[in-house]
Amino acid sequence: MSKYNVLWEYVQKSGKESFLLTFEEIQKIAGGPIDHSFLKYKKELADYGYEVKKISMKEQTVCFHKVH
Repeated sequence: MSKYNVLWEYVQKSGKESFLLTFEEIQKIAGGPIDHSFLKYKKELADYGYEVKKISMKEQTVCFHKVH
């Protein structure tokens, strides 16, 4: 169990094909700051049927996409 499990569950429950969340939204959902460990933990998202498609540092967004 990682500190991002709440976020992964949120993404899974969305049911959307793909969508964006801002870093700020992710921090609110996860209950803490997003940091470099996100890059390590993002692979856990596959267990929830999604993947991180793109991380934009400039726009401070993360694109999540459903895996088929």
